[in-house]
Amino acid sequence: MAKQRARDDEAVRITTAAVSPDEDLRKRQKRYLVSMTIRSACFVGAGVAGLAGLTWLWPVLIVGALVLPYIAVVLANAQATRIDDFQLRDGAFGAPELEARR
Repeated sequence: MAKQRARDDEAVRITTAAVSPDEDLRKRQKRYLVSMTIRSACFVGAGVAGLAGLTWLWPVLIVGALVLPYIAVVLANAQATRIDDFQLRDGAFGAPELEARR
C-alpha cells in the first residue's frame, strides 16, 4: 500500500505525456502510406528496369518491394511513446521557502 501511495504522489509532467490516440493513428497511417507508395514505385521501377535491360536493378527493386510490407507493418504498429531523462530535483516540498519571522 505504501508503494502505491508513493507512486500516486509522483508529479506527472506534460512533456512526458503520450500524444493523443487520434494523432498517433494519423502518424502511423501516414508512415504506412509512404511505405506502400515506395513499394509501388519499386514494382513499377522493376518493370521499367526489366524492359530497359538493367538486369542488376530489377531484382533489387523486387526484393525491396517484397521486404517493404514487413517494414511498413512494423512501423505502423509502433506506437509513439514520449520519455525523457529529465529528473525533478529532490527537495523538501512540504518545507517552507522562507523562514518565519521571530
